[in-house]
Amino acid sequence: QVQFVESGGGLVQPGGSLRLSCIASGFPFGKYAMSWYRRSPRKEVELVADINGSGESTNYADFVKGRFTISRDNAKNTVFLQMNALQLEDTAEYYCKRRFPNDAWGPGTQVTVSL
Repeated sequence: QVQFVESGGGLVQPGGSLRLSCIASGFPFGKYAMSWYRRSPRKEVELVADINGSGESTNYADFVKGRFTISRDNAKNTVFLQMNALQLEDTAEYYCKRRFPNDAWGPGTQVTVSL
């Protein structure tokens, strides 16, 4: 059974940093590209970043370029999202999934950026 468990969210002030982790199971992790998504109350789900199976290629949404970094540890079936210079608009529930196919969502981890 394919599963994703996200962690690392929390409450942070603007300009602060957080590092999210996602442990995946149920599939050969290193063979799949992985993505981080986010969902805020006023917006639909947004693709934040993705990374290929080897970790050598990454892509970012324009709204996080230069601030967020996606990485992975294939030995630990884990994908990370380092978030720096957080902004109020980054407040959302963050999820990870395989880039393809369309897996079910995990529980997510809440990131709240507030003064």
